[in-house]
Amino acid sequence: MATNPEARARLTIDALLAAAGWAVQDVAAVNLHASPGVALREFPLNTGFGCADYLLYVDGKACGVIEAKKQGATLTGVETQSGRYAQGLPASLPAWHRPLPFLFESTGVETHFTNGLDPQPRARSVFAFFRPELLAEWLVYLSGAPGQPAANDEARTFLHRMRNMPQLVTAWGAGGATFQLWPAQIAAIQNLEKSLTANKPKALIQMATGSGKTFTAISFIYRLIKFAGARRVLFLVDRGNLARQTKKEFDQYASPYNNFKFGEEYIVQHLQNNQLDKSARVVICTIQRMFSMLKGRELPAEADEESTEGLENLFKEPEPIGYNSAIPIETFDIVVTDEAHRSIYNLWRQVLEYFDAYLIGLTATPNKQTFGFFNQNLVMEYGHAQAVADGVNVNYDVYRIKTEVTEKGSKVEKGYWLETLDKATRKKTAWQLDEDFEYDPSELDRSVQTPDQIRTVVRTLRDKWNVDLFPQREEMPKTLVFAKDDNHAEKIVEILREEFGRGNEFAQKITYRTTGTSPEQLIKDFRTAYYPRIAVTVDMIATGTDIKPVEVVVFMRSVKSRSFFEQMKGRGVRICNTTDLQQVNPGEHVVKDHFVIVDAVGVCERDKTDSRPMDQKKGVPLDKLLQAVALGNVEEEVLSSVAARLARLDRDSSDEDKAKVIATSGGLSLRDLAKAIVEALDDDETPSPAGAGEGRGEGGDRLGEAVRPFSNPDLRSLILQLRQKADQVIDIVTKDTLISATFAEGSDRAKELVQTFEQFIAQHRDEITALQILYSRPIRAPLKFEDIKQLADTLHAPPHLIDEGALWQAYAALDRSKVKGTSARRILTDLVSLVRFAMHQENELVPYPERVQANFNAWMAQQGKPFTPEQQHWLEMIRDHIAANLDIEMEDFELAPFINEGGLGKVHQLFGAELPNVIEELNRGLAA
Repeated sequence: MATNPEARARLTIDALLAAAGWAVQDVAAVNLHASPGVALREFPLNTGFGCADYLLYVDGKACGVIEAKKQGATLTGVETQSGRYAQGLPASLPAWHRPLPFLFESTGVETHFTNGLDPQPRARSVFAFFRPELLAEWLVYLSGAPGQPAANDEARTFLHRMRNMPQLVTAWGAGGATFQLWPAQIAAIQNLEKSLTANKPKALIQMATGSGKTFTAISFIYRLIKFAGARRVLFLVDRGNLARQTKKEFDQYASPYNNFKFGEEYIVQHLQNNQLDKSARVVICTIQRMFSMLKGRELPAEADEESTEGLENLFKEPEPIGYNSAIPIETFDIVVTDEAHRSIYNLWRQVLEYFDAYLIGLTATPNKQTFGFFNQNLVMEYGHAQAVADGVNVNYDVYRIKTEVTEKGSKVEKGYWLETLDKATRKKTAWQLDEDFEYDPSELDRSVQTPDQIRTVVRTLRDKWNVDLFPQREEMPKTLVFAKDDNHAEKIVEILREEFGRGNEFAQKITYRTTGTSPEQLIKDFRTAYYPRIAVTVDMIATGTDIKPVEVVVFMRSVKSRSFFEQMKGRGVRICNTTDLQQVNPGEHVVKDHFVIVDAVGVCERDKTDSRPMDQKKGVPLDKLLQAVALGNVEEEVLSSVAARLARLDRDSSDEDKAKVIATSGGLSLRDLAKAIVEALDDDETPSPAGAGEGRGEGGDRLGEAVRPFSNPDLRSLILQLRQKADQVIDIVTKDTLISATFAEGSDRAKELVQTFEQFIAQHRDEITALQILYSRPIRAPLKFEDIKQLADTLHAPPHLIDEGALWQAYAALDRSKVKGTSARRILTDLVSLVRFAMHQENELVPYPERVQANFNAWMAQQGKPFTPEQQHWLEMIRDHIAANLDIEMEDFELAPFINEGGLGKVHQLFGAELPNVIEELNRGLAA
């Protein structure tokens, strides 16, 4: 039995290949005619290209490679290695194309695949390996070069064809059968097709009940089959009656292009048993039936009629789905799941994640879990409004991105499902909360990872770089991103590629754990080649690396050491001559006259120390460090690194595991062990008094005592086990929200935004009602909510595109002493405060609710009689309503929150005949 981790991984890979129909052979025993697909182990390539772990042959010609890694290895950094293998096939051997188009990287638990036939080939995670018949089918596309459209229109990949979809027909038919798409359906289909063209793996369509979700789905399914070449679509529902209803709608649908009924042109199967019709282009099925089929079980017909809602709560641990050779992962190209909010939990989500397919969710009632599962890609609201573009003329600037989770952490209520990631194997496990789960910002991307926090920062960078940072550029400038650790870097790379809609080469991870192409070569490419545009690192490129073309430095990790921070920041300060810069940047206006720090964690705002970094051996695994200590190594760098890692491990360990350490070490905790090393090192650096003897003296003795426990192999083994055991929680529920994205204090952009706003109100003072009223303030004309809404709509619309939140931050950037409430969420009535401050009617910019509160306090002080507690409570509710709506009227008492506490009748009972006077005084006094 194989004991080497990589050998064990290869045994798993062998089994997966065999299950998918491949003949796995050694090179010495090769027989290319034994099967349509042959995988040759340890295949020697041309000199300098190494040895491919597996070389794949289809129909007698080479077509791809598999790079095997041990369980737990991250795979993004291996892509360059498998890419190099694809170029190293000896010229004398037959190949479908050179370089080989199909690249796999696998640990047996996790597998990535890149289809070189796609435009902008991008790695994706797959459940297992494809059957050789599918690769043979894809190889038809090689009538054109990999990455380019084929000459034959029918012989192009799905992604190629998505780029050339015909215009959507929105109305068709004649006589009694006419069809018309509603605007919401048109938007859903068009945005979905944009999402698919961008190669986004998941998309969610939220449409209200009765608005035509199924008709929308049938319309886009028809287009994806007819024009994009989707081979087969799975339409999942959770009850048999929904399946029948869906089948009926498919039968009634007529083509906008030839008037054939859907079922006349393509076979649509309502799957009511376990016999899949391989000729069907659409399969309608309950999710419980597909689950049973993948498990190889029969499902009684009556089970199709039972709703699955809530069923997943009966399974604390989901019964895992394994590879089923009768239903390969490539069976469906598209999976549509209706009522998606009910089908994404751990028991059923395995069905959704089994197939190598684009996943499209339909729902009327999404929740946070739904948004999280679909990567927050709500295509009905797809896209972001761009901000005002302007230039930067300074050499150095800070662009601060704040999000809710980054600033405050998050809390997920019990009952939701999160995931845990085993850091050793990178295997994910679903976890349902039996109590609320709360974490603060310091835990982000260490013990907790929140994908949407990363996604929100990346989306902001994507949407703002050519608006705020480099508006005249055609391509993202060379960008360096600092991550917290290798797992964090891995996730950042994945989301960068997805959100920018680019291939593997666009963003690369360059860390100590990068395998395949050496980090040095990747750094050289980053410096001198067009790709990668973005490099994600932990601290490998933090110091000493000269990459002159870098114009954006993104901090997604905090730094406490001042000197280390300055070195990291320094990656962008170097000048770069225009000729060198233009070699790696397209278009005009390519001059490096500044660089930008994008601060996503507040690193530029925090105090830093000059303390030395403890872990000075980051590139050395912990097992090697412990072994060195056991063999007598007491060098400061080694011991300092051991102490730093033990301290981190102590924070991540459970009470039970801490008790095991104490028992094994003879009474010492991980913290005690780390502390003893640090104190011994400090003693050793203290000069000895004259005559105290030679050698290491007492400090040396103390070092010996501090490292003695590590002579115990059981303790070393336990420490390594705990290090591997540490799980990271993945919060897939929390949807992060952008608080602000703006330049820091003194920014030219802040000045321009403020100037634009003040010029706007001066130019439109006689045209917009709200400005007319605010300019004529002495008249005390009543300002209505509708007036402010009109002003806001005008500011938000092109060409102004002025947002209240960004404007508030801009005023703060210019003079923070005069601006309050910078961290608060803006409400519409804050626009009143902004206009008054811009017109110099007020000396401080204060949130409108705070101004109302101050006026309320003054009004209360003027009253000659006390109010009862109940009257006081109602007055405070009236105050809050005015703060949000500018005034209050009698009919407002029939709305929340007043109606919940008695409404108009109750307030009349409390204030009697004085009520009209009270309302008039509050409207006049609080909004002043």
